[in-house]
Amino acid sequence: MDILLNVSTSAKIIEKIVISGSKSESNRLLILQQLFPEISIENLSDSDDSIHLQHALSTKASLIDIGHAGTAMRFLVGYFASKQNSEVILTGSERMQQRPIGILVEALRDLGADIFYEENEGYPPVRIKGKAIIKNNVQINGNVSSQYISSLILMGTHLAKGITIELTGKITSIPYINMTLSLLNQLEISTHFEGNTIQVLPAKKLQKQTVVVESDWSSASYFYSVAAFSEVGSEIQLSAYKKESLQGDSCLAEIYTHFGVETVFDQNTITLKKVSASEAGLLTLDLKNAPDIAQTIAVTCFGLGVTCHLTGLHTLKIKETDRLEALEAELKKLGASISITNESLSLSTSEVMHENIAIKTYNDHRMAMAFAPLAFKVPIAILNAEVVSKSYQKFWKDMQQIGIQIKEL
Repeated sequence: MDILLNVSTSAKIIEKIVISGSKSESNRLLILQQLFPEISIENLSDSDDSIHLQHALSTKASLIDIGHAGTAMRFLVGYFASKQNSEVILTGSERMQQRPIGILVEALRDLGADIFYEENEGYPPVRIKGKAIIKNNVQINGNVSSQYISSLILMGTHLAKGITIELTGKITSIPYINMTLSLLNQLEISTHFEGNTIQVLPAKKLQKQTVVVESDWSSASYFYSVAAFSEVGSEIQLSAYKKESLQGDSCLAEIYTHFGVETVFDQNTITLKKVSASEAGLLTLDLKNAPDIAQTIAVTCFGLGVTCHLTGLHTLKIKETDRLEALEAELKKLGASISITNESLSLSTSEVMHENIAIKTYNDHRMAMAFAPLAFKVPIAILNAEVVSKSYQKFWKDMQQIGIQIKEL
């Protein structure tokens, strides 16, 4: 489905939006619930990724296709490696089969896991023969996707001796590692993270308990962008959010003050208030702890004419698409002056913003959602718009609620 987005009025926005639970938290909790049935989950994410994961955990099939769901792939490799007397083949979409998983597989093999590549070395699909994992010490590069590390942490909760993980080199995406550990701590599973060593003690039988998933901060980013583009006085209330969040993307609240957006926390809600124009000058951000909001920030800067230099983006190259190259290609079509490296993006103020440009999404949900708020600046088309369901099922409905008109092409 290809759509054209437009905004016919520049009136102040006063709206309330309810956003589904965090995909990141939900997927971690779904693995933990499978290991510990005493856990109940509320406000679970309705994303395609979480739906794929639920199906994979409940199916008796020996071939499991998780589509584009990268988190599911990484968490399931660890889960099935330690599930005794099971044998499955994990596969996914064409892009998923191009996304590396070798670092995680090697770490699991070092622990004694039986995992085999079905086609290309280092990439899905993989065949996993589940067994009791006896070893409990492993090394893994800290400068990789935090999902590899979280997969090991989640698996370690039900190993007889727990797990000790030594992170080598520079550690990135620490908030996502801390999210996993904090969820374990909430469940009274003991963990310790100091320096470059993570220790997870084996969990005993848990008490019956219900965990309420906080709404997704990555999804909130698109409304921060809308607020930045809106008139002074606009207010968008989002729920359900916590001031003390486990999600690294909650740094949005501070970052968007540069764009004149104030965040007001109330009981389980945040209100985004447009209070002033964006700040002039160069905006420099290191997003190594929150790479999923890089696309939104880059598009916001382009729409507001803000010069920016974003670093810490090396993991974007192995996402649903190479997000750095995709951003460069699509922003240039709109008239942006942009350059990228393997881990950074630099954007200069542009004199033009072309209208009615068709944005390719590259099967990447965040490409579609990051560019959508630009409709408040110029009419814009989004190709393959249904891709948003990967993480945000009712995204287009919520965009219409805040004033974006949508026409199917």
